[in-house]
Amino acid sequence: MTRMQLVEELSRKLGVNHTEAETIVDAFFGAIVDALKKEDKVELRGFGSFRVKKRPARTARNPRTGESVQVPEKMIPYFKASKELKQLIEES
Repeated sequence: MTRMQLVEELSRKLGVNHTEAETIVDAFFGAIVDALKKEDKVELRGFGSFRVKKRPARTARNPRTGESVQVPEKMIPYFKASKELKQLIEES
């Protein structure tokens, strides 16, 4: 499902116009992104949790030239599905 399909589904289910549904989706995703930028954990009971993990600096190899390259440490988003979500997916 794409972002626009989600907007259309919310618009249909909530009985709101497309613009209002798009605002809801943007606000929801914006709130998650803002929390992750602060390195907060976002937990949606029955769905899963979003968090940020620190990937340490490492030495990698350029596959084209074979030359060693230093990759700096960085923060990456991580999602872990809840047990309930996993069970719902298995049942279908």
